[in-house]
Amino acid sequence: MKQRLAIVEGVRTPFCKAGSEMATIAPDDLGAVIVKELLAKTDIELNLIDELIMGNVGQPSNACNIARVIALKAGLPEALIAYTVHRNCASGLQSITTGFEKLLAGNGEILIAGGTENMSQYPLKFGVKMSKLFADLMKAKTTPQKLATLAQFRPTYLKPIISIVEGLTDPVCGLNMGQTAEVLAREFSISREEQDNYALNSHLKAASAQQAGFFADEIHPILLPPHYNNVQKNDNSIRADQSLEKLAKLRPFFDRAAGTITVANACPITDGAGAVLIMLESKAKALGYQPLGYLKDYSYAGLAPNRMGLGPVYATSKLLDKSGMGMSDFDLIELNEAFAAQVIANERAFDSDLFSQTYLKKDKALGMIDANKLNIHGGAIALGHPVGATGTRLVITMLKALRAKKQNCGLVTLCIGGGQGAALALEVE
Repeated sequence: MKQRLAIVEGVRTPFCKAGSEMATIAPDDLGAVIVKELLAKTDIELNLIDELIMGNVGQPSNACNIARVIALKAGLPEALIAYTVHRNCASGLQSITTGFEKLLAGNGEILIAGGTENMSQYPLKFGVKMSKLFADLMKAKTTPQKLATLAQFRPTYLKPIISIVEGLTDPVCGLNMGQTAEVLAREFSISREEQDNYALNSHLKAASAQQAGFFADEIHPILLPPHYNNVQKNDNSIRADQSLEKLAKLRPFFDRAAGTITVANACPITDGAGAVLIMLESKAKALGYQPLGYLKDYSYAGLAPNRMGLGPVYATSKLLDKSGMGMSDFDLIELNEAFAAQVIANERAFDSDLFSQTYLKKDKALGMIDANKLNIHGGAIALGHPVGATGTRLVITMLKALRAKKQNCGLVTLCIGGGQGAALALEVE
């Protein structure tokens, strides 16, 4: 990279389980609130901002190009341009790396990047037959024509298409994301007990971090409708009282007969938003900012959709080649916890000569992931995974963790539905 990307500051909403406290807040409103807070925290002059880029996966029909809606609702000038990016789970990261590319190309100097998602509001849809019936009814001009159209109705037409289920199912391999995790659990011989132990530790680490106030610096409290007299201050899916006994009682969710993935050793469906102010390092210095941290380099990688959970090892392999770094150069690692089985599979793949030789075309393993460096404040199993915003949260959490521990370099990586991975090398000073 010719220059590092300065991440001046970052802020996010609490992450809340779908159907809970933030369920009725539209994703554009979540994004607008958090962009306003980012502007307040950085005290940036609005006319200096060139563009807003926002990641979003389940884009609402009433807020097309949600980034533009967020920009205007947040009070940014009408002349400011904005657009939305979508790379499934990496959409929040995509907004940052796309912004970096624009800045390096000279297409702007100061940008806002982020992600927003309200998974509670993913809609139910009518199928083709019911949709056609409505269309035919609209076309019918006379009462007899309307009655004849209505006579074609069958109760089965009302069976809904659940968009969140459809969206979390890969159309190429035909598996939903949980089923792809089952593929990895079988491939890497990962037991149910190992997964439950990992999930328990995620909750315990997150609960400890929350109690110590670690997340308070990155979370902006949200006033809750309808009366706005209650405030959501914290992530609400962290379970301080989680136990192996409770985890063991749950049935497999994606493969009832022989599976190991449950709703508790997987991440919850979640609502949330986050945003960061970004500019090149030279611009940050010219303006007198002391950035939260820097993006040094990044890579994206592709792999088989049915093994999408291994995206981190593929993307990190490319990142190490590109940057000249090694796994030992990272003081901390944030590897998104879509599923406990997926994280454990990556740990084994990172440390496997055979995996590296077979799939990465390298002589030896990338290197062991030190458990003491990995997701030290818990991960998405405890915190949640609002798909469009998770990448933003990972970057903010990593940079604040590095600063708190007075360490220098971190790896942020995640798997991406559809068979991709992302990996970012971040630094602080």
